[in-house]
Amino acid sequence: MAHKKRIYIAYTGGTIGMKPSKEGFIPVAGYLSKTIANMPEFYHSQMPDFEIHEYDPLIDSANVSPSVWQDLAQDIQARYHDFDGFIILHGTDTMAYTASALSFVFENLSKPVIVTGSQIPLSQLRSDARANLLNSLYIAAHHPINEVCVFFNNQLFRGNRASKQHADGFSAFVSPNHPVLLEAGIEIKNIAGITQKAVNTRLRITDIRAHSIAILHLFPGLDWNILDTLLKSPLKALVLLTYGVGNAQQDEQLLAILKEATDRGILIVNCSQCLKGSVNMEGYATGHALSEAGVISGLDMTTETVIAKLYYLLSQELPTKVIRELLGTNLRGELT
Repeated sequence: MAHKKRIYIAYTGGTIGMKPSKEGFIPVAGYLSKTIANMPEFYHSQMPDFEIHEYDPLIDSANVSPSVWQDLAQDIQARYHDFDGFIILHGTDTMAYTASALSFVFENLSKPVIVTGSQIPLSQLRSDARANLLNSLYIAAHHPINEVCVFFNNQLFRGNRASKQHADGFSAFVSPNHPVLLEAGIEIKNIAGITQKAVNTRLRITDIRAHSIAILHLFPGLDWNILDTLLKSPLKALVLLTYGVGNAQQDEQLLAILKEATDRGILIVNCSQCLKGSVNMEGYATGHALSEAGVISGLDMTTETVIAKLYYLLSQELPTKVIRELLGTNLRGELT
């Protein structure tokens, strides 16, 4: 008889386990576990065994921080040899940030880690939570892809390629610059997932801490004095959201401000405001001028991944030159 897989479910919080109240949906300790216990489909013979650990207190995903990512990583590391796969139940607002961060924090990962949640609580009639959690459990046990993933609306995404695109639709996530790993339709189709045997290696986790990082969204007429003030604050890195393939105004004041900041060791990463596509700073003179000022290309990484990768690299206390190089290096499948 085949070994029945065991899956660990870390319930951090989020809509999936909320309970209706007079004030709207609220998180209530123990409510998710009781709801699942009354759903026989989770105990079908083809389903894996699972254990639910509810975090105390439950965390609204808007309150997630690098310290939460570190706690999650340590939680999974402590149980790594006791389970065949891991599911993190998480609010959707910062789900892509968490999946991206964990993809960098975990080293030697050889078991599936699936981050999922829902737009409607599990206890409600038209909830998407049941399908998301059932499929995540089934896939982790029977179609394991040994990396950090996001599962939502019948699709499994590489965690550091996913981005939230819809505030209140069931198709909440997309993978703009990488194919989905797997689709759960009538049949489960592996599209771009790399499957490998689980190796009983020791999971290593790398520290990730909060650092002074900011994002600035360019728009016509932006006062460069705002950028100058921002770059003169105690800042370690700035993500610059530029136009198209990484273009910005060809303005002498802008370029001088950027050059002065990069010369001081501030990391400035160029990400496109477009969801799909890649930054190419050599394509136009306006982009090339940014490169000459020391701005680093974000290539086709999502903004969420660039933020997570900056936190990760800055936490290693590496020389600025090394961090600049690693930002453009594919570490966990986060860039093409």
